[in-house]
Amino acid sequence: MPNNNKPAFNRQESWRYKRVKPAWRRARGVTSKIRKEEAGWPAKVKVGYGTTAATRGLHPRGLRERLVHRLSELEGLDPKIHIVRISARVGERKRLPLLAELRQRNFHIANPGKEEEKPVTAEEPTISEAPESEATQGSSANVEAADATGENSEPETMEESAKDDADEERDDK
Repeated sequence: MPNNNKPAFNRQESWRYKRVKPAWRRARGVTSKIRKEEAGWPAKVKVGYGTTAATRGLHPRGLRERLVHRLSELEGLDPKIHIVRISARVGERKRLPLLAELRQRNFHIANPGKEEEKPVTAEEPTISEAPESEATQGSSANVEAADATGENSEPETMEESAKDDADEERDDK
């Protein structure tokens, strides 16, 4: 497995200015603290931070990654050693049989696509189909009854509330 004890190696001053992207660039300034490797400043890229030759270039799962375009390229690959990435140029018609063959041979697939996700079936209840409790049914019935009579408990605007107050005063007289 790759060693992840390396520093981030961000470009000098990238944390200070938005215009300076964090991608590493060698520090060349005369007074550069990173170039001088002063304490308290980020580490400089050096040969000693490299990974071991045995783990260099491996997939994070520890397998060798292979790009596959067609079924014939699966010959000679071992599921215990290789992880397969299907080429982006492979269309859906050829991708489906390729995925079926890869699953049959128990290969790890780096980019399986949306077929890997579990589709929602009609048997599984969803939130909208779940039965409501009696308390929520009772409150919704009250709201529906108020809507049917046309009475709202609160007016929508200040003008409507003033009209309602004037109507109530006329009714009292």
